[in-house]
Amino acid sequence: MTGPSAHARQSWYRALRALRSLPALRALRALPVLRTLPGRADGPGGRTRTTVSSLGPLQPFRPAPRPWVRALGLAVVAGLGAWLGLLVVGSVHTQVGPMETSMTLRPDLTGGTRINVSPLGALELASHTAPLRLDVDVEQLDPARSTALVEHPERLSGLEDEVASDVVAGTTELAVRSCAAVVAGATALGLAVYRRPRRALAAGGLALALLAASTATAAATWNPRSVLEPRYSGLLTSAPSLIGNARSIVTEFDVYQQELARLVTNVTKLYDATSTLPAFRPDPGSIRVLHVSDLHLNPAAWHIIASLVEQYRIDVIVDSGDTMDHGSAAENAFLDPIRDLGAPYVWVRGNHDSRTTQAYLSRMKNVTVLDEGRAATVGGLRIAGTGDPQFTPDRSVVAQGAPAERMAGIRLASAIRDQARAGTPVDLAVAHNPDAARETDGTVPLVLAGHLHRRQVEVMKFGTRLKVEGSTGGGGLRAVQNEKPEKVRASVLYLDRATKRLQAWDEITLGGLGLTTAEVGRHLPEENKPGAKPSPEPFPKASPATPAAPSRGPSGPARSTVP
Repeated sequence: MTGPSAHARQSWYRALRALRSLPALRALRALPVLRTLPGRADGPGGRTRTTVSSLGPLQPFRPAPRPWVRALGLAVVAGLGAWLGLLVVGSVHTQVGPMETSMTLRPDLTGGTRINVSPLGALELASHTAPLRLDVDVEQLDPARSTALVEHPERLSGLEDEVASDVVAGTTELAVRSCAAVVAGATALGLAVYRRPRRALAAGGLALALLAASTATAAATWNPRSVLEPRYSGLLTSAPSLIGNARSIVTEFDVYQQELARLVTNVTKLYDATSTLPAFRPDPGSIRVLHVSDLHLNPAAWHIIASLVEQYRIDVIVDSGDTMDHGSAAENAFLDPIRDLGAPYVWVRGNHDSRTTQAYLSRMKNVTVLDEGRAATVGGLRIAGTGDPQFTPDRSVVAQGAPAERMAGIRLASAIRDQARAGTPVDLAVAHNPDAARETDGTVPLVLAGHLHRRQVEVMKFGTRLKVEGSTGGGGLRAVQNEKPEKVRASVLYLDRATKRLQAWDEITLGGLGLTTAEVGRHLPEENKPGAKPSPEPFPKASPATPAAPSRGPSGPARSTVP
C-alpha cells in the first residue's frame, strides 16, 4: 500500500495545527498528565509526537477558580492576616501625663473607644462607628511624676497641654505601628497560603487599603461629644467570693442583697469621682427623681432603691407599676419596706397589681397613689398618673389589650389638660403601659412608663419625651428560671427646679440574680448638649395670677388633688 501524497500530508498537518489551537486542547495540554516521549520523532521537522500511550493516569478535570472567588479568598487572607498582625504587634506603650498606658486597635463591628482603669472598671465612649475599636489601658501611675505633681501643684496648670501632647504622640505611633502590623501580618499569611510573592504582596496592599478605609470611616463618623455620655462599668472584686455561684442564691439571699446594695454604693462613688462631664454637672438644687418599675416581688430591689436614694440624694421615687406578681393580699407584706426608703414614693398600678395592692399602699404615709389622672405635688413636682386598666392575673376576665390601654391614656391626657386650664400644669406623667403613656403626647414635657422590661427613650411627635424603664427587680424571682438572669435597671432623672424640665439622666444597670456587675451611663437631652438651640416651650406654664397651691395632706409631703 502506498503512503499518502505530499498534498494530503500537508492538509493533515494543517488540520492538526488548527485542532491544537482550540481552547479545550490548550487547557488539556497544560495538564501535567500529558508527557512527551523522547526520541519518538515523527512528522516534518523531527517534532516529537504525543500519543495516547504517553498519557499517565488521567485525573478529573478541575476548572480554574473564577476571578471573584480568587478575589474573595484574597480579601479573607488579607483581613485575617491584618487581624493577627494587630493582635501580635498592634499596640504601643506610652506615657500620658503621670500614667503609664497601653493603646491598641482592635477589630470590632461597632467601633468606639474603651478606657480600662483596672481594677476600678472601664469607661466606654461611642466615639466613632467603624470596624476598629481603640482600647486604652491605664496600667499604673508613675510614682515620680505623681509625687512631683503633689509637691508642686503649680505644675497642674500645664498638665492639660502635656497630656494632649502625649496623646497625639501616642496615637501617631499607634497609627504607624498598626500600618506596619497589618501589612506584615497579611503579607506573611499570604505567603504561607499562596506561596507566591506577588500574591502575598497583594494581600499586604489590600490589608493596608482596608485599614485606610476603616480609618477614613472613623474620621467621618467621629463624635467629639461622646465624652458627654460615657458608660461606666465596674466590678466589686470581693463580691463573688462572698456570694458564691448562682446556685447558692436561695440559701444566701440576704448576703446577696447586702452585697448588691453595697455594689451600687461603691460604683456610684467611683463614677462620681472618675467621670468628667464638662457640659452638665447636676446642680445641688436640681430635683432628683428615681424611676423604678416592675419589681415583681424581688426583695433585693428595696436594698438597691434605698442605696440609690442615699447616694444620689433622691427627692422623690416614681414607681411605674408591676410591683407585685399576683396582687394577692398575702403579698402585701412585701410592700412594707417602702416606709423606710427615706423619700416620698409615687406609685401607679401595673397589670400585675390589684386594687387590693393599691388600697394597701394608699394607707402608707409616704406613698402617693395616682389613678384616673389624679395629680399631686410631691418633691417639688406636679405629677399626674393612671393605673393600668387591666389586671392580667385575673383569668376570669378577658384582657382587652392595647385599646383599653390607649383609652386609659386618653383619660390621663384629658385630666392633664384640665390641670393646665386650672392653672396647675403637670410637670410629669406616669403610666404603666407605654401604649397609655403615648396618648399624653403634647400635654406634658415628660412621661414615664414600664411594662416592657427594657429601656426605651423617645421624643414623640408633639414634643413629649417618653422614658420607659426596665425591670428594677430583674424580672422578679421567676427570673431564676431563665438561662441568663435579667438585669436590674433604674434611672436617676435630674430636673431643673425652676423650669421642671429634664436636664440629664443616669441609667443604672446591675447584673441580675447572682451577678455583681454594674454600669452607670449619663445621658443628655439633645437640647441640653453644647451648641444646641433652646427648644420651644409647647407645654403650658402656671399663670402668675393662679399659681399652683399644693396643700399638705395628712401623710406629710405636700400634695394637692384634681380640682
